[in-house]
Amino acid sequence: MKEEYRSALDQIRQKYDEIVSKLSQIEIASDYGICQEYAKERARYENVVAAAKLLEEKELELKGITEMLDQSGVAQDMKELAGEERERLSAEIDGINVKIERLILDTFIPSEAYKNIIFEIRAGTGGDEAGLFVADLYKMYSRFAQKQNWRLEVMDSSPTPLGGFKELIFSISGRDVYQHMKYESGVHRVQRVPSTETGGRIHTSAVSVVVLPEPEEVEVKIDTKDLKVDTYRASGAGGQHVNVTDSAVRITHLPSGIVVACQDERSQIKNRQKAMRILKARLLDFQIRTQERERDEKRRVSVGTGDRSEKIRTYNFPDNRVTDHRINLTLYKLEGILNGDIDEVVESLTIEERKEMFKKFKLKGNIDESG
Repeated sequence: MKEEYRSALDQIRQKYDEIVSKLSQIEIASDYGICQEYAKERARYENVVAAAKLLEEKELELKGITEMLDQSGVAQDMKELAGEERERLSAEIDGINVKIERLILDTFIPSEAYKNIIFEIRAGTGGDEAGLFVADLYKMYSRFAQKQNWRLEVMDSSPTPLGGFKELIFSISGRDVYQHMKYESGVHRVQRVPSTETGGRIHTSAVSVVVLPEPEEVEVKIDTKDLKVDTYRASGAGGQHVNVTDSAVRITHLPSGIVVACQDERSQIKNRQKAMRILKARLLDFQIRTQERERDEKRRVSVGTGDRSEKIRTYNFPDNRVTDHRINLTLYKLEGILNGDIDEVVESLTIEERKEMFKKFKLKGNIDESG
């Protein structure tokens, strides 16, 4: 195990012992709220501590076998058996060391309280081709969500005549959704020959993605006096979603200037409910980003800059290639990725973020600051 990980492990075990000691104190055990907080903190470290204990046991076994092999007068057949056991234990110890390093990195990622997220995908440069790629990304995310047993709900859309979308907004709910999907915010670039291109030239288009954690009711309070609500008739490409009643809803949050419109449902009440969900998510995102800008530089850790104008990924059809520019990851399986097989991309981004956070907080005394 690398020295920096061993140092972090020592700090984690010390922190864990302190938490266990506090949980045994009557004044803390009798306070449900405080007790729950300490219990969550304990759960954050207990896998690391358990793995470290197992490592010590295996190392002790290995030491005993090594000492036996160094003794004189040991029968040859026993030496052979002990040698095989030493090789097995050495390999097992190597595996546990790798596991511990991974578990240590996990402690630097705070558990997200948000169960749901709202995705906003918008066509950028590239006209109709960008709109078609919005549909492609939606298919990619919806199939990944299906694999994870998450629930997806379309909240609003603006279709184009060719089967794409100018804009598509949908929610995803399920276990660890935000932790898996938060890296998708940014500009996604596609390079391919459009179906409308007769000369066979490769076009480059861009689509922007925003991932918003959906807040609980207690997190974002909105005063109705701060809202301006307009209703109008829904309309869409090719006559889709055309309605004879004023079912579409546009809500303006006057203090922030945030505007949300929904027209996918034929019911004005349902459109208003969806618009309010999107508005709350955008307001929470606004609050989070404001807080992040105010943080000290050492507390800002992310994969990439976090700037939504940042080009994060390129999908190159001629080369069957997908490149994530933040971590220089290139995979030659574009078709599979667009069919929802993005596990390797998500995993690589997660590992990289953990490593970056570990670099920031590995100094002694900073273990408990990562959350």
